[in-house]
Amino acid sequence: MKRLIIDRFEGNYAICEGENEKFFAIEKAELPRGASEGDVLNVDDAEGALSINAEETARRRSKAKKLQNDLFKGK
Repeated sequence: MKRLIIDRFEGNYAICEGENEKFFAIEKAELPRGASEGDVLNVDDAEGALSINAEETARRRSKAKKLQNDLFKGK
C-alpha cells in the first residue's frame, strides 16, 4: 500500500508528496471527506481508493509539534 501526504491545496487540487519525494496533483473531489493539509493518505493498491491514515497523521503531527517546541525552548 502506498502512502501520500497532502502538502497543500492549489485551486481544485491537492498537491501530495509520495514516499519517493515525487509530487502528485489529486482532484479535491477524489479525497476522503475531511482531508486536510498534512494528512497521510493510504492508497489501495488494487483499486486506487484513498483513505486517511489517522494514526500516522497524528504521529507525524506530534513529532512536528515536539520539534517546534524543542526549537523554541532553546532560545
